[in-house]
Amino acid sequence: MNKIEHIGIAVKDMQTAKNIYELLLNTSVYKTEEVPSEGVNTAFLQSGPNKIELLEATSADSPIAKFLEKKGEGIHHIAFDVTDIEAEMARLKAEGFVLLNDKPKRGADNKLVCFVHPKSANGVLVELCQEVR
Repeated sequence: MNKIEHIGIAVKDMQTAKNIYELLLNTSVYKTEEVPSEGVNTAFLQSGPNKIELLEATSADSPIAKFLEKKGEGIHHIAFDVTDIEAEMARLKAEGFVLLNDKPKRGADNKLVCFVHPKSANGVLVELCQEVR
């Protein structure tokens, strides 16, 4: 794993959250995107090398909606940049980690992604991200 790619934050209302984080980080959202496969709208902010992804559910049965119902707004996941997502997935599986998907899938911000089950990582949902080239 190369670096922390971003921290994902689940929010109930995207516009309210964008206003808060733009003021907090003294920067503007640089990209918004809907990811239908995950049932989520995203907004990205960057401050220096650090990125925040705001996540808003697009349906009541999406993973983000379920997270918000169970835990409320807050940190949803931490994402790590990887060079070769398939190799990293194989390595983690061999080490006994439980992956939430068998193959990388297309995620937000032009990335291939895979999630590691929180039960495998001390309660933290971990996302692997590889830039699509």
